[in-house]
Amino acid sequence: MDINPRLLRVFVAVAEELHFGRAAARLYLAQQALSRDIRRLEEQLGVVLFRRSTRQVELTEAGVRLVPAARRLLAVHDELVAETRGAAGPLLVDLNSPGTRLPRHLVRARELAPEAEIVARFHGGLSAGAAAIVAGDVDVSFGRFAGLAAETRARLAQVPVRLHPMAVILPEEHPLARLKEVPLSALAGFRLDVMGGNPNTTEWTDLGKQLAEEFGLTLADPHACPIGLEELRVYVRRHGEPVLSSVGWGETRGVVVRPLVDPVPLSLVSLVHRPGLRHPGLTALFQAVAEEEGWMDRPAGSWLPAADEALLGP
Repeated sequence: MDINPRLLRVFVAVAEELHFGRAAARLYLAQQALSRDIRRLEEQLGVVLFRRSTRQVELTEAGVRLVPAARRLLAVHDELVAETRGAAGPLLVDLNSPGTRLPRHLVRARELAPEAEIVARFHGGLSAGAAAIVAGDVDVSFGRFAGLAAETRARLAQVPVRLHPMAVILPEEHPLARLKEVPLSALAGFRLDVMGGNPNTTEWTDLGKQLAEEFGLTLADPHACPIGLEELRVYVRRHGEPVLSSVGWGETRGVVVRPLVDPVPLSLVSLVHRPGLRHPGLTALFQAVAEEEGWMDRPAGSWLPAADEALLGP
């Protein structure tokens, strides 16, 4: 009998959550697909694994016996994949978006490890990148690790690589565009767009909501989100609201980027990868990011959420 590891992964998630909806969200699956996978596994094994009612989900005796064996098999499977891909396969790196500094770091990583094959992907945000790592579609992504769900963080490894000052993107005719730096207090008279309509960047939206709560800012309504610099330009000019971003986003015609100050709000960016991943491209990528001076310097009096602070350690 050949059992797809995906079915075991779904089973373990339900066994740990004892809730089909939470397990589906954890695995980024539709609940209908998750239920179908459980039924398929039960049919293959010839046993019932869960007792389900309208109020609760419980493991049967067969389910209880399967949990430790399934975890062992998945650990061996993941180790085999890590060893095989780490030894010879390409390193698949999610760079979020072409508008960030990360593509430049990828060029440098290829120089540092010319023998390694490093292939770029663009998933648009760490929420999407993390889902792709969990699914085995990419190996590495970047972004705000503290903004991911706890069950997702538990399945990933990370190392902080940059404290990134935050900024706003503005139409060039916006009143705040005349300033070289925008005090947070100056945003109080405007609605701040934190990309609440983008499911791929929920970790960023969470950061924006915390910033707004801390400094008394008003959030804009969610909109359908753009992809790429040109679409971002159209988006900013159409809606006319300050869009929360990071210092370093390239300006394009009709819009400007202005750093936020008093205090400087920070985004902690982590390099996120599959646990146990060993690949010369990963080492080179970390070195490429670390080469920039001041990559983890923190401005005096800056602001960072407590969850992100905790990732920095003592």
